Amino acid sequence: MKANVGGFDKWVRIVVGSLLIGWALVGGPAWAWIGVVPLVTGLFNVCPLYGLLGINTCRR
Repeated sequence: MKANVGGFDKWVRIVVGSLLIGWALVGGPAWAWIGVVPLVTGLFNVCPLYGLLGINTCRR
């Protein structure tokens, strides 16, 4: 898949995902594991939803 997540968007996803996973690990609610999604999309620079919507935050 072609990269469509970059710049500020990428780092926000990584930070938010990491914080949610950390919260889940220390006894937070089970829904905090949803942090895996933004973390993975930030690390791999690909968001399937962005692809469907035609959004691209990578520099060209």
